[in-house]
Amino acid sequence: MNKDFDDWNELKKKYESHNNQIFEENEIWWASIGVNIGFESCGKNSNFNRPVLILKKFNKFIFLGIPLSSKIKQGKYYYNFEFKGKNSNALLSQVRLFDSKRITHLIGKLSDKQVKLIKEKLCEIIMK
Repeated sequence: MNKDFDDWNELKKKYESHNNQIFEENEIWWASIGVNIGFESCGKNSNFNRPVLILKKFNKFIFLGIPLSSKIKQGKYYYNFEFKGKNSNALLSQVRLFDSKRITHLIGKLSDKQVKLIKEKLCEIIMK
């Protein structure tokens, strides 16, 4: 796969000057996560976007998030759930810190119960 690092770097320069979005825990946002190396999840399309679940808000600028996918995979590093009538997959092994300048559009919000189950699954893989 040929990765377009040059286009991502140009777009990243523009995002650096964006205002930070106002966000809350349990929300799912489109986030410009970019082109990454190796097996790290990348964004799609010309904006290098991917849905991201906000797990933990540290302050008004940064949060711990999990990239999401519509491709359903099985295994201990994935958590499958339904959101707005569609199957979604939390990529638990890709959890990371994000700046809110990366988020662009709010998609919706998961219930506290759904997020609790995702956090429990994440803790299982981290603590073992």
